[in-house]
Amino acid sequence: MNNLIRWDPLSEMSALRRMMGFGDIFDRTFERSFFDPTDAWLQPGSWDFSLDFAETDDEFVVKASLPGIDPDDLEITYNNKVLSIKGESKEEQVVKEKHYHLRERRYGSFQRSVSLPSTVNADKIEASFQSGVLTLTLPKAEEAKAKRIPVHTDAVPKMIEGKVRNANSKK
Repeated sequence: MNNLIRWDPLSEMSALRRMMGFGDIFDRTFERSFFDPTDAWLQPGSWDFSLDFAETDDEFVVKASLPGIDPDDLEITYNNKVLSIKGESKEEQVVKEKHYHLRERRYGSFQRSVSLPSTVNADKIEASFQSGVLTLTLPKAEEAKAKRIPVHTDAVPKMIEGKVRNANSKK
């Protein structure tokens, strides 16, 4: 008896991606919907940027790659457990005498929001910008930090008794 196997073109594309060794940009492209015309990546003048989002016991750390962006053009907000980063990369003046062979740098507005799993102390959020990388440190609120809870029992601890033997004696 023959079995019918349903063809899945996306699984074949995924296999092709793995074989060719494409990285993050390819992955992000195919994770998005091709059929949603409201998606920001299809809109002219808007673009996306990469984020790293890590957590320690005391804080969240977010790093955003924003090469060529002036830190004064960034707007960073935190509201109701959502961190948002907005900005704009201004297009350089196009010189008509130049003939571009390749023009891939992105211009226009960008925005990215991340939902945090717990609340942070908004008054102590710190931001730094160095070599095109925005680093945000968001300290967790005291109520969001994990607390160790001691377990108490009514039992009386038992004493263990023993004798110390002199190392020089033969018994």
